[in-house]
Amino acid sequence: MLDAPKSDYVTSKSGRIFEHRLVMSQKLGRPLFPYEQVHHKNGVRSDNRIENLELWSKNQPIGGRVRDLIIWAKEILDLYGSEESNF
Repeated sequence: MLDAPKSDYVTSKSGRIFEHRLVMSQKLGRPLFPYEQVHHKNGVRSDNRIENLELWSKNQPIGGRVRDLIIWAKEILDLYGSEESNF
């Protein structure tokens, strides 16, 4: 955990943030959404180099009407874009 009370990327009231979440927020240029997680590709939680981090989203429908799933997919593309190399 890092103390960063003046950082625009910290969303906690304590002003603390996990380093890997800060690194990803800085790459994205925005705070992470509550449903976003940052995964360490090599499993080493102390390795917070951006090339070792992946953005994961817990925001996904369990199932539903195809029409609703298409709307959801368009919202995801609007939010993240279509270039998977960005993440």
